[in-house]
Amino acid sequence: MLLPDNIHPENSIYYNGAFVLEVLQKQSSQSILDLYQIVKTKRNMSFSVFVLCLDWLYLLNVAQLNTKGEVILCS
Repeated sequence: MLLPDNIHPENSIYYNGAFVLEVLQKQSSQSILDLYQIVKTKRNMSFSVFVLCLDWLYLLNVAQLNTKGEVILCS
C-alpha cells in the first residue's frame, strides 16, 4: 500500500521512494547494491522496502534497469 491509513507515513513506499529518487537524481546510473548503501545512510530502510520502492518507481516510469543491470533514472 502506497499511502496506508493505519501506520506512520514515513513507513510508506511513497515516502521512502522519495529518498531513492533523490539519490538517483544526484547520480543517474548505479548498481542496485551501491544505490541501496547510499539510500541506507540517508534513511534506514530494509532491503525489501527498498526493492518495493524500486518497483514503484519502475511502474511510474521513473527508474529502470539498463543492459548492465544498473538502476538508471529515466528522462
